[in-house]
Amino acid sequence: MSPHGPKPRVAIIGGTGYGGAELIRLLHRHDGIELARVTSIDRIGEPLEAVHRNLGRTGLRFEEIPPAQALAGMDVVFLALPHKVTASLAPVLMAASAKVIDLSGDFRLRDASAYRRFYGQVHPHPEVLGAFVYGLPELHREAIATARCVASPGCFATTIALGLLPLARRGWLRGPVRTVAATGSSGSGAFASDGTHHPVRANNLKAYKVLDHQHTPEIEQTLCDALHMAGHPPAFELLFVPVSAPLSRGILANSFIEIPREVDEDAVATAFSQTYATAPFVRVLGGKSQADVVAVKGSMWADVSWTLGAVDAARDTRHLVVTTALDNLVKGGAGQAVQSMNIMLGFDETRGIDAVPLWP
Repeated sequence: MSPHGPKPRVAIIGGTGYGGAELIRLLHRHDGIELARVTSIDRIGEPLEAVHRNLGRTGLRFEEIPPAQALAGMDVVFLALPHKVTASLAPVLMAASAKVIDLSGDFRLRDASAYRRFYGQVHPHPEVLGAFVYGLPELHREAIATARCVASPGCFATTIALGLLPLARRGWLRGPVRTVAATGSSGSGAFASDGTHHPVRANNLKAYKVLDHQHTPEIEQTLCDALHMAGHPPAFELLFVPVSAPLSRGILANSFIEIPREVDEDAVATAFSQTYATAPFVRVLGGKSQADVVAVKGSMWADVSWTLGAVDAARDTRHLVVTTALDNLVKGGAGQAVQSMNIMLGFDETRGIDAVPLWP
């Protein structure tokens, strides 16, 4: 029970974007909490459903409240602000008593130099880096449970890491890991740019930020953590090519790995089944069914499949392709943040977010 009432009181800071819209959709119907406040810098005073017309009557309006005041009286606060904006709020967030879950990339990395390189600016509060628990439940569930501040993972980072975590835990990540991942336009935010404008996006496939996407160090950090936890040295390099795809939501990632030649289909299946035995939202499809986006749309599911290739006698390895699909706004975004909230509050982690996917 919350000290402020019978249910924990929850606020969203930044509620007019796609991430905010998904948070509102999930939290408004969550039976364990009270969504008490949604702030914004635009559409002030308007009902939430006037902006996000998929919502029913919420009884809430967008408020213009400074972040320090928005946190006051709340038990949990979600930040759905753009990258580089949340970083400036570090002192306010660290001084608050509320649990904080940040959906931006500003507190995911522990290395200030990596943040500067991939986000294009010096972090204004590098002393805070590492103070937020990285909110990937499949790797850090216990740490999330006792955390006050959580940095929710990025969409590409979640998709790719879930496909590779079982290999890291077995020590099979060696040398270059090559990943090509296609994403929907909602990952670029609610405001159109030259690359996301519908007449261009709807008829196009385009690689962008090749080998330089901001989720690259986040994925490497996550996999290094998994290797370290399993007692294996980090000895891999991620070569990541993101692709802009003509769909509104969803990510499909294909990762190409060379693994020891003695690893067979049964060993791969065991690695995945053991890693995700207690992961309620990861569906291990195996080597016979291929993960695809339409089967996870609008849901928390992350589907994982793989294809095991022939032995490369010259290199003494085998080729493995791991395919992962999820909805970038749900398991790759707001839904995963709510999953962390559930864990932090001691709820069943599936509470309020276990709806079946939309079909087709």
